[in-house]
Amino acid sequence: MESKYYLCIDLKSFFASVECVERGLDSMRAHLVVADQARGSGAICLAVSPALKEKGVRNRCRLYEIPKNLTYITALPRMKKYMEYSVRIYSVYLKYVSAEDIHVYSIDECFLDITQYCRLYGKTPKEMAKMLTDAVYRETGICATAGIGTNLFLAKVALDITAKHTDDHLGYLDEAEFKRTIWHHQPITDIWNVGRGIAKRLEQFGIYDLYGVAHFDEARLYREFGVNAEFLIDHAHGVEPCTIADIHAYRSKSSSMSNGQILFEDYSFTDALLILHEMVDLMTLELVDKHLVTDSISLSIGYSGDRKATDGGTMKLGETTNSFKKLDAYFTEYYHRLASRQHPIRRITVGMNHLQDESFATYDLFTDLAAEQREQDLQRTVIGIKKKYGKNAIVKGMSLEEKATARIRNRLIGGHNGGEEQ
Repeated sequence: MESKYYLCIDLKSFFASVECVERGLDSMRAHLVVADQARGSGAICLAVSPALKEKGVRNRCRLYEIPKNLTYITALPRMKKYMEYSVRIYSVYLKYVSAEDIHVYSIDECFLDITQYCRLYGKTPKEMAKMLTDAVYRETGICATAGIGTNLFLAKVALDITAKHTDDHLGYLDEAEFKRTIWHHQPITDIWNVGRGIAKRLEQFGIYDLYGVAHFDEARLYREFGVNAEFLIDHAHGVEPCTIADIHAYRSKSSSMSNGQILFEDYSFTDALLILHEMVDLMTLELVDKHLVTDSISLSIGYSGDRKATDGGTMKLGETTNSFKKLDAYFTEYYHRLASRQHPIRRITVGMNHLQDESFATYDLFTDLAAEQREQDLQRTVIGIKKKYGKNAIVKGMSLEEKATARIRNRLIGGHNGGEEQ
């Protein structure tokens, strides 16, 4: 059977690289961080240029953690600009590879099935990867690295681990090379989809690398991890049956939506409840706009200070609805049950689950159908105004209060500054 070849291409320090290119700087030499200084010295650096990384500055650090002896440029995040570059780079790939053979994994990373294109262009997998990364740099000025593998998992691991140790920033893994170079790699959390929780559970069995997983009793792994053991065992052997065609063909059996935010400062129990009301309002409008209803909600509350913990869970509603009045009441009730009144709140995430078409909305004998229809008509009017004139064209009175964040967040993209030209 013919070998298949996949690429996993990552754009190096993407946000920082874009800011360097926009300023006419060499992204591999300039000292630049992407962060919102207005949030103070504790602001998170969304990206750090490669040159600063070589100085020991880690990605996702906070501004105060950067050594004082280093001079650097601070760039305000511009998510709209990064999205524009991501689209440009995707268009570069389309000059060489069909869209059906590309899976966009994130704004700065994607998978490509290059099996047939190696034949088409008469190139080896590495030559194909080099052609694509060179084209990206030539047309956008953004440097890219690539992992090459005989399946999607191996391509990702080749990118994350192998490519870091090669002069050309290209890594290659087939099953044999994987067993030779990755089986004993530690820490195991460097491996795609192996988080700290999984690692700690494996440590209970004396397993610290994929070699240990591959040679451990499978029945015990299934007892510990359930159906997820199948993925862990396959990956320990360098096996991944899923293809890009499978990803494109996948349709979720259930759907949900969520919205989370890290607050600009510590919030009290009462002030954070205001933020919750704003978030529920925003998500309810989205439900109505998409003609969806929900019968289950989720809520997560994160704290700052000494209590770096999170309270959260899911609540079944007993009815299916997209009424703001009802959903806000359910979230408020759940918030009072979950949230601590003694600890400052810094993170809130809300979710609406088991989404269905609004034709599945349920009512009881006490439901005021006329009132619900008036509410929905009003919601659709608000949606129309926001689409035509902008999200802040009409806001509820609560969003004018001092601690409210909706008007600020309406100007953000992905939770960060959308980015006017600097």
